[in-house]
Order: sequence, then C-alpha cells, then structure tokens
Amino acid sequence: MATLTDAKARNIKPDTGILPHGGVKGLALHPSNTKGSGKWVLRFVSKVTGKRRNAGLGSYPQVSIAEAAKKAMQMHEQIKNGIDPLEEKTKINALPKAPTFKEAAELLHAELLPSWKNDKHGQQWINTVTQFAFPIIGEFKLDQIQPRHIADVLRPIWLEKSETAGRLKQRIHAVMAWGWAQNHCQSNPVDVVTHLLPQQQSKSVRTQHQPAMPWVAIPKFVEDQLRTANRHDVTRAMLEFLILTATRSGEVRGMTWSEVDFDNAIWTIPPERMKAKLQHRLPLSKRAISILKNQLGKHKILVFPSPRKEVELSDMVLTSFLRRVKAHSDSPDRFATAHGFRSSFRDWCSEHGIPRDLAERSLAHTVQNKVEAAYHRTDLLEQRRPLMEKWGDFVGCNTIPTSVDN
Repeated sequence: MATLTDAKARNIKPDTGILPHGGVKGLALHPSNTKGSGKWVLRFVSKVTGKRRNAGLGSYPQVSIAEAAKKAMQMHEQIKNGIDPLEEKTKINALPKAPTFKEAAELLHAELLPSWKNDKHGQQWINTVTQFAFPIIGEFKLDQIQPRHIADVLRPIWLEKSETAGRLKQRIHAVMAWGWAQNHCQSNPVDVVTHLLPQQQSKSVRTQHQPAMPWVAIPKFVEDQLRTANRHDVTRAMLEFLILTATRSGEVRGMTWSEVDFDNAIWTIPPERMKAKLQHRLPLSKRAISILKNQLGKHKILVFPSPRKEVELSDMVLTSFLRRVKAHSDSPDRFATAHGFRSSFRDWCSEHGIPRDLAERSLAHTVQNKVEAAYHRTDLLEQRRPLMEKWGDFVGCNTIPTSVDN
C-alpha cells in the first residue's frame, strides 16, 4: 500500500472515507466535516486487555503526516513491550499537575510558618522570594524550571548583595526540593546553579562587622547622652543597661521581671531567648540594679516596655536613637550600633588583661571546640561578678582609667 501523500490528504472530504497512512500499520486519517482536515487514529490490539482500541493522535493538518507516523511508531513500540498507550496516558493524566513556582512557594511558606521562631522571619522569607523570584519564575511550572532560570533570578544580586542572594538561593532550593518530594519535578536545578554564576568573594572578605564605639569613648557617651534623661525615658535606660550587661538588643528588649533576682543580683535569660539556645546568667552591677529599680511599676511583665503600647520595643528603637545622636564608631561614615557595644566590652577586656574565658562567658559565646566544651561545666558566675562591677564602674566614670585591676 502506497504511503499517504500531502496532496491526497489536503483533498480529503467528509464523504471521502478513511485514508490509510500506508507506511504504519493501523494508522489512518479519518475525514472531518471540513475539506482538507481530518483526525489521525491508530487502531491496535491491546496486549493488556486483548481488545481492539482506537488512539487519537491529533488533527490534520496541525499534525503532519510525518508527525503522525512518528507518534504511531512510538505507540507501536509501547505495544510491543506490553504497554497499552491509552492506559499509560490515563495514568499520566491522573498524576497531580505541577504547580507554578509562585503557588509552590506560597504553599511551602504556609507549611513552614508555624515552625519559625517569629512571624517576622516568616515574612522575610516570603518577601525575599516575592521580590526577586516571582517576577522571573513565578509563573513557571516546577517541572519547567531549569538551572538557567534560577541563575537569571540570582544574577542581579549575586555579587552586590551576596548575603541576600545566599538566603534567596536557600529559599528557592527549599521550594524546588518540596516540588521534587511531591513528584512535581525530577530534580532540583538549584543544586548546579553556581556553575552558571561568577564566584563570590569569601564570607570572611565580604563580612562587615557591626560598627562599634571605641571603649575609651563609652563613659563620655553615657554621661552626655544617657544620664541626662528623665526617669521615664525607656530608650536611654535600656541602652545603658545593654552596655552594662554586654548583651544583645533582643535579650534586653524582651527582658521580663521573672528573669530578675534582686536578692542575688542575677539576671537569668532562658534558653529560648538566647542565640545559642542555652540559659545565660549575668551578675548585675550596682548601676545595672539601679536602672532596673527605676523601671519598677512601668509594666507587670516587661522591664523595658514601649511607653505607648506597653509591649516589647521594636528592634529599630536603639538603632534610630544611635543614629539620631550620631554615636561615634570605629567604622568610617557609620554610626555605632547596639550590637557593637559587645565588641567594645570585649576590646576593653583584652586591653585590661581580663582572662579570655571570663570575657567569652560574659558574652555568652559558645565554645567551638567540642572537647573543650565538654569540660565546661560551670558558667563562672561568681568569678564574673567582679568583672561586671569593674566594667560598670568604668562605664560610669566619665574618665579614662590607666588600668583595671584583675
């Protein structure tokens, strides 16, 4: 039988009858109601059911004679291997459709949200993906996304905003890994995306430490900017307390009265409020105790509450204050930060011969060496008490002493 030609196919009419392909067994062009158009059908006997079946391969002329033959040959190969093409198609259609990247990211974000420490982190997660990824790959189905698409998302910020790019890469990876686990895609393109991007600077090169006030300048700063406030100025009192205790902003802002032991002059920060998730006890200097007593009666739970809403103060309160008073720092063209006072304290300790172990424990730094950490069974609280008292004396002296006795 001669193979069907385009000339003959173009002239097919409703009353022409079925035109066999001629080159592929069972393949034929069935006429439609319009001249020159028809529907490709492959007739075969299923080895699965034993029944004769008709498989549609598309319409002519949209599907050419050659394309129809190719599809039919692929089906014959499946039939030869004991696979029913129509049954296989039904199985594929029954598989869940791959969502778009935007849909997947929003689903994953909703699932992860309860596990994050706070709502702010969850909001940052979705904000980053929304800002940088959605405009480029948001409408792509997960199974359509290739490494080059991920590279297109990361490239604009890969070198200039390395930290942001790193977080974004992790979040996109999480979305694609979720899709892989859900059988929406067969790989994670983020795993190889760095091969399409320039090498970033090492973290040690690009890390910019928090600007810190030189320790010698702290007494005058405290005298000029913090001791001039009235009793109701929570921001200045909180900042001085932070300096005196060498703690982090979040630890002071979230401080509660239940954590304070006035009788023994100890502040105990619970594990859930510490960066290392370990309880931290701080001996309180006389000046620190004085600040706390001035805060009594302002709130039942919080030591440094927001004056207006009586809730925990925002993390921008201290930052805004330090910028407003133009707090001097050791970084050119940058003002001192609240976190930087921890570095100031550590430098003061080094300059005055304070044992490293006492200084590091005062800052609640974890011991990196696992063997060394195994032998650290005490927090040296009482040994740290004279240290914090001397630091408190220095902070409030408004002069630069020549030495600090150990």
